[in-house]
Amino acid sequence: MKIIPIQSSFSNPLPESVLDETQTAGELRDRLGRAVHDLRISVTDRCNFRCVYCMPRSVFGSDYAFLPRNELLSFEEIVRVARRFAERGVRKIRITGGEPLLRKHVENLIEQLAQIPGVELTLTTNGVLLPKMARTLKDAGLNRVTISLDAIDDATFRLMNDADFPVAAVLEGIDAAKAAGLGPIKVNMVVKRGVNDQGVVDMARHFRGSGHILRFIEFMDVGSSNGWKMDSVVPSREIIERVGAIFPLEQIDPNYTGEVAERWRYRDGAGEIGVISSVTQAFCSTCSRIRLSTEGKLYTCLFAQSGHDLRGLLRAGASDVDLDRAIAAVWKGREDRYSEIRTANTAGLRKIEMSYIGG
Repeated sequence: MKIIPIQSSFSNPLPESVLDETQTAGELRDRLGRAVHDLRISVTDRCNFRCVYCMPRSVFGSDYAFLPRNELLSFEEIVRVARRFAERGVRKIRITGGEPLLRKHVENLIEQLAQIPGVELTLTTNGVLLPKMARTLKDAGLNRVTISLDAIDDATFRLMNDADFPVAAVLEGIDAAKAAGLGPIKVNMVVKRGVNDQGVVDMARHFRGSGHILRFIEFMDVGSSNGWKMDSVVPSREIIERVGAIFPLEQIDPNYTGEVAERWRYRDGAGEIGVISSVTQAFCSTCSRIRLSTEGKLYTCLFAQSGHDLRGLLRAGASDVDLDRAIAAVWKGREDRYSEIRTANTAGLRKIEMSYIGG
């Protein structure tokens, strides 16, 4: 059996007695001692792109059956869940998809979520709808955005998104987000060997000095439709070597415990980049994220095979106490560490699609 080399930082799981003693002020900790701080909410399973690593057209074609509207959580249901999580320690909520800006009147959801005290509100998007929506989203209470852009070369980008969107459309979205004050803006590039990895340095060159933070993400085995193979992964260390050979870099400390991106800054002061290494340098030990799917299932890991239904509870008239108990039970029972134990066999297991629960 082929073992995929990873760098592990996991300590021994905390015993139940210690976990119980560390519970204070509603904070939840899982079986491995990790607190829940980040809630990612997918508001649609639809997207206007067909990125080869997420929603390949061969699977998500014109006849693909997306979720009917009545199966999606309503904004009111989403806010109820988000409020319970905020009471339990969540300090950042990220709106995802699919492409979240395709959800009709998503700004109304942003406005409601922005009323939850003590929570940073962010959104991940492919950016092409931001010229029309950035100001509205900011006015509704959105704090900042992360924008996906997999190449600065137009031909490569059109190949990656497989929907004939030009790079210029995303760059216009980035400019609109900046003008609206939705920063600091992070730009995510998923790197796939033999497809867009030749453009890593060009991407770095373009965003140097822009004030935006470019992050390179290793091609991951999320879902079962993207044809993932280890040979297609460009390790983060290789990306740092490529960029650093042209623009000297130095590593800097994370902004907070559990930050998934390893941070590097240009020695000449022209900004910073990040690398997200979920394949070659697992960060399970500090993972503080939980995901709410479009139709109301909780997933405790990006690589999960199944979720926990909250929509059934919500629509059966569950009280806030009932909802809280369900949420607490899911997190307290969590012991996921997929990237720590990834092997050739586990990588082949059927997993939930990224477009269904967001990145």
